[in-house]
Amino acid sequence: MQVFAEGAYPADGTRAAVTVGVYDGVHLGHRRVLDRLRARAAPADLTTAVVTFDPHPAAVLAPERAPSLLTSLDRRLELLAATGIDRCLIVGFDPERSSQDPAGFVQRVLIDQLRVAAVVVGENFRFGHARAGDVALLRSIAAVDGFDVEGVSLDAANGVPISSTRIRDLLAYGDVRGGSELLGRPHELEGVVVKGDGRGRTLGYPTANLAIAPGLCVPAIGIYAGVWTRPTGERHAAAISIGRRPTFHDDADVLVEAYVVEFDGDLYDEASRIEFVERLRGEEKFDSVDA
Repeated sequence: MQVFAEGAYPADGTRAAVTVGVYDGVHLGHRRVLDRLRARAAPADLTTAVVTFDPHPAAVLAPERAPSLLTSLDRRLELLAATGIDRCLIVGFDPERSSQDPAGFVQRVLIDQLRVAAVVVGENFRFGHARAGDVALLRSIAAVDGFDVEGVSLDAANGVPISSTRIRDLLAYGDVRGGSELLGRPHELEGVVVKGDGRGRTLGYPTANLAIAPGLCVPAIGIYAGVWTRPTGERHAAAISIGRRPTFHDDADVLVEAYVVEFDGDLYDEASRIEFVERLRGEEKFDSVDA
């Protein structure tokens, strides 16, 4: 997948089938839209293109209410590339962009840069200043400018919409299995291994402390089964703790650490990834180190 910053999209004359959105998580609902995008593009030999935003619009419009992210931008691009999309345009979101009217966004981005021939989005898609743009507005513009618009249902089998917000809510309760079912893959966290207290090693179970990339969605405090992936691609089962270590601390920041099964070596300074498979229990405070 080719990735372009706004203004650098190639003026090569190709027409595009386009979808627009943050695409945080690239979950099953997103993939339904992307599958339909490719299906619309193939018969007309159109380039498939995703328009995404960085930072998340809420981080600009209401930072105090901005959601934690299911994926970093780099991971989002990896997941989008894996779906077979041809191109991605990253649109910077700032106060000026937030005040742009929907019609202006369509003209300057979709028509002028991407030479849009078709738009495929979720049926509840909103965009532009005050979220005034929707599928109906896109269709009214398309009728004049000569492109097609399709809204895709994001409902799950039980009729509940698949959304990044719903996945975050599940993770906030520690339901990593439920979140993974909507993501279509295990929820992940990325970070760099840093030095901790070294207490796990004295207990016979050395843990790797992961400094999580800022803004990522950390599941609820508790103990989880999961998988640790090193930069080399080497994978190990892992027992993951998210918590404040109440046996040793009265008031501590939340720490993400993992006992990496069948690994003996140095992980410090490695940029690693953990996948959450199942929540095993909540965090416990023991009466003593021996306990």
